[in-house]
Amino acid sequence: MTKPPHRGGSGRSRTGPGGSPSGRPPRARTGPRNTARDAAERAAGLVVSNRAPFGRDRTDAAPWERDEAPARAPARPAAAKPASNKPAFSKPRAERPRSGPPAERVAGSVSEDRPPRRPRREERPGTGDAPRSRRASETDAPEAETGTEATPRSGAKTHAETKPRAPDAKPPTRRALREATAEALATGVQTLEVTADEAGMRIDRFLSARFPQLPFTRIQSLVRKGELRVNGKRAKAADRVEPGASVRVPPLSLEARPPAPNSPRAEGDLAFLRSLILYEDQDMMVLNKPFGLAVQGGSGTTRHVDGLLEAMRDKDGQKPRLVHRLDKDTAGCLIIAKTRLAAATLAKTFRSRAARKIYWALAVGVPKVRQGRISTYLAKEEIGDADARMRVAKHGDEGASHALTYYALVDQAGQKLAWLSLKPVTGRTHQLRAHAAHIGHPLVGDPKYFDIENWELPGGIQNRLHLLARRIVIPHPRTAKPVDVTAPLPPHMVQSWNLLGFDASRYDPIVEAPEA
Repeated sequence: MTKPPHRGGSGRSRTGPGGSPSGRPPRARTGPRNTARDAAERAAGLVVSNRAPFGRDRTDAAPWERDEAPARAPARPAAAKPASNKPAFSKPRAERPRSGPPAERVAGSVSEDRPPRRPRREERPGTGDAPRSRRASETDAPEAETGTEATPRSGAKTHAETKPRAPDAKPPTRRALREATAEALATGVQTLEVTADEAGMRIDRFLSARFPQLPFTRIQSLVRKGELRVNGKRAKAADRVEPGASVRVPPLSLEARPPAPNSPRAEGDLAFLRSLILYEDQDMMVLNKPFGLAVQGGSGTTRHVDGLLEAMRDKDGQKPRLVHRLDKDTAGCLIIAKTRLAAATLAKTFRSRAARKIYWALAVGVPKVRQGRISTYLAKEEIGDADARMRVAKHGDEGASHALTYYALVDQAGQKLAWLSLKPVTGRTHQLRAHAAHIGHPLVGDPKYFDIENWELPGGIQNRLHLLARRIVIPHPRTAKPVDVTAPLPPHMVQSWNLLGFDASRYDPIVEAPEA
């Protein structure tokens, strides 16, 4: 009885010549009979000879299957090391060349537990000392060195094609290298020592003076997150620095460098600041800050008073310093210290409430009480946002601070608008604007606190914040004599005053209001 042929073929051995003691002729290889392991081996480039791993015979395979051995380095001489029967591990799968026709790139991989050995060149049948059948450019150039990927060709063997490299960029100049190095050093972790003339400054003002290019919002973020350390301890924004204290500053992201002192931009900034000066001496000056000009930088703010003051930096490198601030849309008197000693003295004056400030405003409606006192607690609606809207809070609420304002009615336009004179005793953020809205008479043009529905702006009045830091009286930082400065109305308030028939020289009753 004759033994039935093997399933799917003519009964030929699956192992090929030498693979079975019976010596049966090898069966014809067909595409559908290829296993997933065979396809994975071809896709991974592990088939390197006519006699494939695991007993497969490649003699009857297609030419591209027989010759699809991956590129390799020249074989070592046989005498250097005897052949080993242990399988040699191949390259990682991410580095194996992808070759063969697209139809044979089947997903899968050879088991890493038993990787096939890559036989040496001497062990392959039919090689010996004969020259290789493929060109050296196709077989000997390893892809790891050329950075190329094997791609199939129609009717030909696959090989690596070297991609041209982009030309190297132009090397930086020595000046660019110096600037980059200086910037890297300036933005690294630093330890600053407080000098004698910086004693008593708030830690945020101290950083603002040392790093004028750093936005004030960034400084507040550093303090809030605890990234700033004074003598090894976390600091708060209101903490004062002492002479000799060690301030650790984390890496900073600085803005663009200020213009050079003699550049056209610096000369333009200097001329602009000179046009705003209401009072000046060797220690301080008072500017008439215009509407819409920010005092300090912030998100999206590139032009501000603090940045313009770079144009006034003297030959010793000292730059005039801010000692208080006004809202961006508030016009009027802004005090600038020209020396560190003057800045420290003026800052103490503001903290002790020795400065007398008077504001003019145009409010909606007329208060029933012509002169009054507004005393509340104010807190930010969003803690951490320097320009957040303030709300009236209760004593003990998180972030709540006491705010006190005296007001007086100077003149009125019927029952529609009122000219108010305001005297803040404390200096909270948005204090006057929040207090005016609290008593039901928000300021005209206030984008944050104006909440009256169906209210129409009278014709001819611009929809801009009508708030002016009209007058300031403060002791001189060196002589202690009072410095009394008055700012004129900004253009949009001049237009409103003329339209409503208000006389700017009229007596201001707020002068007689209490100071505390």
